[in-house]
Order: sequence, then C-alpha cells, then structure tokens
Amino acid sequence: MARINTNVGAVVAQRHLNRSNMQLNRTIQRLASGLRISRGADDPAGLIASERLRAEISAVNQAISNTQRASNIIATTEGALDEISRLLTDIQDLIVEAANEGALSEDEIKANQLQVDSAIASITRIANSTTFAGRHLLNGSLDYITSGVDYSVVKALEINSVTFGSQDYVPVTVEVTTSAQPATLYFPYPGITSAVTIELAGPEGVTTIQFAASSSAKDMADAINALSDATGIEAVLSADPASGFYMRSELLGSAQFVQVTPIAPSAGLDLQDESGNTVNRDIGRDAVALINGSQTLGEGNDLTLKTATLDLKVSLSRDFGVGTTQFAITGGGALFQVGPEVNSNLQVNLGVQSVAASRLGNLDIGFLSQIQSGGEYSLINGQAARAQEITREAIRQVAVLRGRLGAFEKNTLETNVNQLGITMENLMASESAIRDADFALETSELSRNQILVNAGTSVLALAQQTPQNVLRLLG
Repeated sequence: MARINTNVGAVVAQRHLNRSNMQLNRTIQRLASGLRISRGADDPAGLIASERLRAEISAVNQAISNTQRASNIIATTEGALDEISRLLTDIQDLIVEAANEGALSEDEIKANQLQVDSAIASITRIANSTTFAGRHLLNGSLDYITSGVDYSVVKALEINSVTFGSQDYVPVTVEVTTSAQPATLYFPYPGITSAVTIELAGPEGVTTIQFAASSSAKDMADAINALSDATGIEAVLSADPASGFYMRSELLGSAQFVQVTPIAPSAGLDLQDESGNTVNRDIGRDAVALINGSQTLGEGNDLTLKTATLDLKVSLSRDFGVGTTQFAITGGGALFQVGPEVNSNLQVNLGVQSVAASRLGNLDIGFLSQIQSGGEYSLINGQAARAQEITREAIRQVAVLRGRLGAFEKNTLETNVNQLGITMENLMASESAIRDADFALETSELSRNQILVNAGTSVLALAQQTPQNVLRLLG
C-alpha cells in the first residue's frame, strides 16, 4: 500500500536512530568520565552500593590519617623521654661519683650537686615543654583523673589504659584475698654458746657475719641491720627481746628470700620459718587479689591488671593485708580514634603519666625532686645511697613508659595502619568494579553505536524518499 500522509517506515527508522544516538551518547559519556555510573538512572542498585562503599573508603582513609597522627604524637613523646633517660643516667653517674667521699673534696661534691640540680631542672622543663600541636604530652595532661584514692593504702597508682564506653566513670575495687609476705626466718634463742660465722644471703647480695660466743639476740640483730643495704635483709627483735629475733626481707613478694648458711660451728642456729619448721631458707609471698572481679598479677604488694577495658598497676602499702580499697577513674587519658566507626571497639586509650621531677619516684623511697639542693636526700646531706635508689626507680619508670609507648606504636598503631590499608584496597576494588567504566567494553560499544547511527541515518534518508514513488502513479 502506498500512502503519503504517514511515512511509517521513516517513523520506525527515526525511532531506531534516536535509540542508537542515546546509546552512542551514553558510551561517549562513560568514556569521557571513566564512570559506568554517573547518575542514578545508569544503575540505581549499583549507585546505592557504590555510594556506601565511597563513604566507607572516606572513613577508612580518615582512620589511617588519625592513626598516623597518633603515631607522630607517640614518636614525639618517646623522643623527649629518651633525653630524660639520658639525664637520669648522668644523674646516677654523678651520685656514684659523689659517694666516693674519700677521694673527693667537699667542693667537688657540691659541684656534683649543682650538676644534679641542673639535670633535674632540665627534666622538669622537658616535661612541661614537650607538646604536639599545642597539646602537652609529659606534664600529666594525658594522665587519667582519679577520685577517692586512699593514699594511706595506695602508695603508687599507674593507669595505662581505660575504656569508658558509655560510662561517665569507671569504678575500681581492689580486693586482696591473700596478703603479701616478706621472706622470714626466726632465730628462737637468746644467744649462742660459741663463736659462729654465718653467710647471710638476701635479694641484694651475700655477706658473712661473725658472732662472738657471748652475742645476745640484740647484738646479732644489730650486726645484721648494719649490713642490710648489702643484703636486703633486716632483723627485728621479737616481742620479748631476750627470746630471739626475726630475719626478714625488706621487701615483699616471691622474689625475696633470706638464707642463712653456717660456715663455722653452727651451735644454736636452729632457724625456723613461720610454721615452726626448722629451715635455713625462706622465700616471700606475693599478694593474691581481684580488681573489679578479675584476677591480678601480684609482685609483692604490686598488683597488675591487664584486660581489654582496664590496664593499671596498684602498689599497696607494706602493712596492707587482706582487705578492700576502692576508687574511681573519672576521666583523662588520650583517646585515639583509629577505626572508621566511632565506637569503643575502634578506639584506643592511653595514659601518659607526668615525668616531672616531683613525680618520678614513689612515696616509699622519695621523689627525684628531693635529691636537689635543699632536699632531704641531696648529696650534700650525705644521702648518696637514697639518692641512687630514687634515681634507679626514676630510670625504671621512664624506661617502662618508653617501652609501653613503643609497644603501643608498634603493635597497635602500625598494625592498624597495615590492616586499614588492606581494607582500603578491597573497598576501592569493590567500588571500582561497580562504578568504573570498562574501557575495552565501552570502546567496542562506541564502534558499534557509531555504525548503528550511520546506518540509521542512511535508512532514514531512504525512508524519506519512499513517498516520491507515488508520483509515478499520477503519470
């Protein structure tokens, strides 16, 4: 049939040409943008999935940045602690030198004291001036805040990490079920009947002591106490001084011991332990305790708890036996967001105690600031032994803090960056598979669509010529 009012063939050709043009334009857009999905109409489900992946990628990328910044903070802190450690080592050398009183003049000891004062002042200055982007790191700003601590019972408290979660504060209950004990031997006799020489061994060393035949219990106790700094053993007269005395370690715990070995006639040396057994050696006992219901590691009266939510060390006073003490951690510490989601599982907490001179040391032996000029343990006052003990404790505290920060940086931050990097790779690969254009496919589609457009244009031109055939019928 020949009609001129409606050219159906041209309409059909035009429809196919328009579709080919749309496909060609879509292919050109994908090749120009590199994206298979640039708007929702391209792939609604794919757009939803890829947008979620993009959000996760952004969060993971920020978590990596957060972790790297935390690592920089730790590195800055550790660098300052390294210098403090060097100063403490210098202080110890000066103390040991000053103890050589027979070879040093009074002026030389005073000169050593001046150097000690300068080093201690430098330690406090470093503690107050170490900052990162305005955040103080070593002056106690990153330490935890506590409330209700009974310092007549708690002689030292070191809080390393606390997870508050949704709590405003964390209550802490320390319950000692078995008390710490020193190593103890009892000498039950009022004296000895013949001269005797003993070897006395303790945690600090070994020495020999000679007792005359007429030595009383007090004489023997005094002789042992005169050498307690060399052995770590002290002698305490019993309630009835004439009946004997106790030899016991100055500190508590299973690392402490006392041993007496006769190296000459041993008459009258039937030593006893606390149970009345005849022995010549005894060891101490560590405290057994629970903190918030969790078993602790005891070293004497030093209790250590390491759980996912609480990491601390509590040192109780020597005379604290079986009992309970409580306090609360109300805030403070440094919280690092190291994961893409804001919740306590993807956050790490760290406490950094002050390393100012007034905080290095402990209540039992004293603090570093007390060995300065005018302090009760200064070199000028002839307190080299106590000064060294305080300095040794300060060196230990700084070394432990450095080790803890190093472990945190290596085992937490570095591994977190590695894990987040792997997560980032997988998320980006998934997002790319959904959203990015496949250029091999799109270039082949481009060639196909170009051919279809060209063919459609030619066919439409032919369809437009079809009505001309009607003129032949009109003659």
